Amino acid sequence: MLIHATPAQALFILRAMRAVVAGRLTDADRAALLGAHAYVFRGTEPFDPDALAPIEPTDLAAVLPDPDQRDHTAQFLTVMALVDGTVDDVRIARVLAFADALDVHADYVRELGALGKRQLDWVRADIQRQNLRSVTGRDVDLDEDTWLLPYQGTNADPALVARYQALGTLPAGSFGRAFFDFYVAYGFSFPGDPRSVNEAFARPHDSTHVLSGYDTTPRGELLVSTFTAGMHPQQPMSGHILPVILSWHCGIELVKLAGATTGKLDPRKFWVAWERGTDVTTDVFAAGWDFWDVASEPVARWRTRYGVPPLDPNDAAHDTVPAWYRPVQ
Repeated sequence: MLIHATPAQALFILRAMRAVVAGRLTDADRAALLGAHAYVFRGTEPFDPDALAPIEPTDLAAVLPDPDQRDHTAQFLTVMALVDGTVDDVRIARVLAFADALDVHADYVRELGALGKRQLDWVRADIQRQNLRSVTGRDVDLDEDTWLLPYQGTNADPALVARYQALGTLPAGSFGRAFFDFYVAYGFSFPGDPRSVNEAFARPHDSTHVLSGYDTTPRGELLVSTFTAGMHPQQPMSGHILPVILSWHCGIELVKLAGATTGKLDPRKFWVAWERGTDVTTDVFAAGWDFWDVASEPVARWRTRYGVPPLDPNDAAHDTVPAWYRPVQ
């Protein structure tokens, strides 16, 4: 579960999320509040986002004594500031006021504040730094575009390419074969090829695609990164969620390789993906996880062992699960 909160605390958090919005709720705002109520707080009672009463930052802080509750609440408020796909100074200022009252001064809060000031070069550099730290477990002295493409020119690694191509000989339904089929389905180059991305990112990230069932469209990438944030505890917001919201919902390019587009955050699917990630018991981005140890066994077995919730087609990026996700009967 993403956050442990009593029903009374949940209502205070939802009121704060509503308070981030200046004026009337947009459709995206309303969907975000409805989704948080249903999927984050597991609310079953009738809920009207438009009826939420105003709340002051100090009142919210008074009912959330736990630092983890406070941090997750600040994360939810950050999402609320951007959920309609725009950079709104008033929304951002309200989030910063709540974060200050909650005594949350995390990287993503600083990034949001810099975004509000339109300090995009700093935001871009810091998000790249946080993303690489989350993936590698250390600070990397390279920009992300350079780090992501290490096999160009004389750095190509044909032996590594061949190792991944050999996954195609594994039985249908195995983890490795599903990984291979995923690459073939989207025409991706295997790690080691000059056109491929760094294996240190590709292997865990694309394994997460295979486990979760999210495709590689901008919406699918937004959802798989959100799923990753639930599964992987290192820089979940600044390294995974905030980057994809900015890139594929607000249209702000952070990494040239990824590009940018707008309007790809579906609030309900977003909350479901984040919650699904928190249910996972084995983090495939963790340093100790070895893809090659599990490649020959059925992917369905690993989804069960790792606690990955099944993907309902309605929660998939485009309301249908990809062929490579469906287990062989």
